[in-house]
Amino acid sequence: MKNKSKTLVMLTPAFPASEMETSWVTTQQLFARTFREQFPSLQIVILSFYYPERVGNYDWRGLQVSSFNGAKGGNHKLKRIFFWRGVWKKLRTLHKDNDLIGLFSFWCGECALIGHYFGKRYGLPHYCWLCGQDAREKNKLVKLIRPRPQELIAMSDFLVREFQRNHGIRPQHMIPNAIDPGLYPVLASRERDIHVLGVGSLSWLKQYDVFVGIIEALRGPFPEIRAIICGEGEAREELEALIERKGLREHVALPGLMPHEEVLGLMQRAKVLLHTSNYEGFGVVCLEALYAGAHVISFCRPMEQDIPHWHIVGSMEEMIEKAGNILRNPNTNYTPVLPYTMSNTVKSVMKLFAK
Repeated sequence: MKNKSKTLVMLTPAFPASEMETSWVTTQQLFARTFREQFPSLQIVILSFYYPERVGNYDWRGLQVSSFNGAKGGNHKLKRIFFWRGVWKKLRTLHKDNDLIGLFSFWCGECALIGHYFGKRYGLPHYCWLCGQDAREKNKLVKLIRPRPQELIAMSDFLVREFQRNHGIRPQHMIPNAIDPGLYPVLASRERDIHVLGVGSLSWLKQYDVFVGIIEALRGPFPEIRAIICGEGEAREELEALIERKGLREHVALPGLMPHEEVLGLMQRAKVLLHTSNYEGFGVVCLEALYAGAHVISFCRPMEQDIPHWHIVGSMEEMIEKAGNILRNPNTNYTPVLPYTMSNTVKSVMKLFAK
């Protein structure tokens, strides 16, 4: 055992195929990278279930990643079993060759299913980070996983309550999502020339039709309003058609996917970030926008305590009113707000494994 490396295994549905893919699963990227920086003597191995769309091993910023392309078999039960067996076999090899301190799963889904039962079989601690949609009642895997309260980490106060309400299990731990202040670019200008910004996948869950409706309403009092929605997704064509139909082509831009650093740069130029999703665990884009100095307006309250410059509203009309008040006030304060850092989040997670 003395010659074996102390190793933490992270299980995630997806992970970047290369260091160039910075524009998505940013929380997983930052979490893994920060873990490596905070605990350099600890070996970290990442098992990515669905993406990249290939089976194999590769290096990502000095970390070992194994991808399984689990989506290839679709929902075919037999292929799913073979997929799970492949992950289990990899875990068994890692357990044999290393001194595993435990397993950490993103979302209470298939990753947690494998992590929970592997940990139970080999006496290893397993923790699952509840990130959002997995706390909803429609998550049927919870009954199959049967997680214990002590292995559940909620990303926000909201998710603690939501998981207990929907599944009758109260997560014992709450460790928030967070950011790294060192990632922000240095801009040549401090001008906030973007009135309203939206960031995230263009899915109907994010309600970007509401975003467009808000810009339409704000165009009256702010005829020069400029808005940008960064992201890509299945709702893009419908969103483009909506923007065209409302005559907002000169006001709402859809640049698509952008490198993470460029998105942070846009946040530093924005006055308001609108987060129009009607359900959210703890959107990292909101935390990123706060540290960029922008004001955030959302329908969802992630934490019980108030966070400066984060405005919670109950309707589209309230969101329009709040955004208008911020935009028209020449004395609006755009000082950066930093509620949580990923270094502290990682340290809190590591304390659980050290027990």
